[in-house]
Amino acid sequence: MKEKKYLIDTTLRDGEQSPGFAFNIDEKVMLAQLMDKAGIYQIEAGVPAMGKYEKTAICEIIDKRINAKISTWNRMKKEDIEHSFDCRPDIIHISAPISYVHIYSKLKKNKIWLQKNLQECVSYALDKGYTVTVGLEDASRADITFIISIANLLKDLGVASIRFADTVGVLTPSRTYQTIRDIISNTGISVGIHAHNDLGMAVANSLEAAKAGASFIDTTLFGIGERAGNCDISQFIWAADKLFDIKPSYSCINDLIESAREILFKDN
Repeated sequence: MKEKKYLIDTTLRDGEQSPGFAFNIDEKVMLAQLMDKAGIYQIEAGVPAMGKYEKTAICEIIDKRINAKISTWNRMKKEDIEHSFDCRPDIIHISAPISYVHIYSKLKKNKIWLQKNLQECVSYALDKGYTVTVGLEDASRADITFIISIANLLKDLGVASIRFADTVGVLTPSRTYQTIRDIISNTGISVGIHAHNDLGMAVANSLEAAKAGASFIDTTLFGIGERAGNCDISQFIWAADKLFDIKPSYSCINDLIESAREILFKDN
């Protein structure tokens, strides 16, 4: 029996950061419905803190979904999480900087600040009854021992899973495999992979992460996303279909892609 893996599609969040893509509410809802119908496990519907328009789209997606879990993306701020409460998603995803470059150089903070604020934000959402996942931003440039210590903390708090984010797209397949394996063997927490395609390795890195034990794979339609894009859902399924139990399957992905193409490239 093939091992089950779960796709988290972030076309409506990271994908929309790709140059030339900006979806109106109707387009967001239609894309979400197509992904839901295709059997995608989780749809990252957007960022509620962006404002009323984004919240309206997310709420409509939630109202019309049938099976897919709907998540919202949040910075590590209580104000952002409160905006997510307004949408009542299935999952609140909190993104936390994990590399020293982000913590010390970019934000001018320290590890104690990160741990304290992360605990407060996670507990805030958990106490309201939400399932919480945490994304480790810039994890591919972070100290692996620090990642493991934070992952163990999050597991003890009750976080459902962590997302290893190759934010700047510098991972290679062999390093991806070893890093994901190290995190899982030292924590036992469920792990997801969020790969960027700067080196042309988003699909290969995602596949190696899955082989190493990652349960959740972030994808986007046509691989769109910030800078060089993300892991292309169709390419990943073509590569992984014989290894893992994934929805949508190889035989079903073309229907989703052709229907989504009419929305994403309607002006071409």
